[in-house]
Amino acid sequence: MDSITTLRIVATLASFATFIGILAWAFSGRRAKAFEEAARLPFEEDPS
Repeated sequence: MDSITTLRIVATLASFATFIGILAWAFSGRRAKAFEEAARLPFEEDPS
């Protein structure tokens, strides 16, 4: 195999693993409260 092909394969697999990691982080139950609080920020009154 060409070294450029191997490099492309490694880059693709690393990108895919990063994507799966971000999905797992975003949909984990531990983050639900923080995401709900962030979702309500635009609707809160300005304190000033």
